[in-house]
Amino acid sequence: MKAERIPSYVNLSNTVFRSKIDGLYDLTEGCELCPRKCGAKRFEGEKGLCGAAGVLKIASMNLHFGEEPSISGKNGSGTVFFSGCSLKCKFCQNYPISRYCTGKIYDASGLAEGMLKLQEKGANNINLVTSLHYMFFVAEAIFLAKNQGLKIPIVYNSSGYEEEKLLYLLDGIIDIYLSDIKYSDDKYALQYSGVADYVIVNRRALKIMYDQVGELKVNDCGIAVSGLLARHLVLPNGISGYADSFKFIAEEIGGNVPISLMSQYFPAYKAVYDISINRKITESEYLCALKEIAEDNLTGFFQNDRNLYI
Repeated sequence: MKAERIPSYVNLSNTVFRSKIDGLYDLTEGCELCPRKCGAKRFEGEKGLCGAAGVLKIASMNLHFGEEPSISGKNGSGTVFFSGCSLKCKFCQNYPISRYCTGKIYDASGLAEGMLKLQEKGANNINLVTSLHYMFFVAEAIFLAKNQGLKIPIVYNSSGYEEEKLLYLLDGIIDIYLSDIKYSDDKYALQYSGVADYVIVNRRALKIMYDQVGELKVNDCGIAVSGLLARHLVLPNGISGYADSFKFIAEEIGGNVPISLMSQYFPAYKAVYDISINRKITESEYLCALKEIAEDNLTGFFQNDRNLYI
């Protein structure tokens, strides 16, 4: 669907925006931002299971051209990579950032300045990569940037392991949810990402996201302005369980949610020591997932690059 749209946060009153920031502060104070609810006293210096404490830590802020075409386009996505992560994926390709929390400390005004600079460079959007554990600081930054002229969509780029209280506070701030749907079996979610409740949490989160932003809408240049886009990384040996995941989207959310089917898996981090995931996927494995998408009458972005397979 094509649309021209003012980002939702631009029209959000300062009073409502500040109330959302206050709510995010409360979730951060006792570390209830993610479903783990580890209870770390973040503002007293304790680190949560995600590795984050009471400061904002960012690994990089740059234009990124490797996202889906509707996100990156020709101008690039203004991508902010945040340090730390609530999951513990054995195969994480960004493990220096997610596990070792490499990066620099910023305050909200510094992040706001970075967002405005990305807009000046022509970014299609501000793309928040794994930001949930910092959303108090991030929302404050968006608030500051909005009042200094930020007016491009905000993308919430997520692992899909999200706390519903957090998502409700993000309603009206986030324009585009770019969410993983990693697994359909919690046995594998626990084995490879360290959480035993991924499936129910993820599916609940996807429904909330869709209720907030609806189907993906693009402008006349094909760039997303709002909506939900679901990502699925095909893993070796059927571990990601794509068939059940796609059926869930088709039957319980709707066939108008596009799927970004990713084939770039390679054994990074601890995956090199695990025989079940220590190889790239085969072309056949990817094509089987692609066939499942077609059978469920779903559409999306497909990455059938033979150079990525074994």
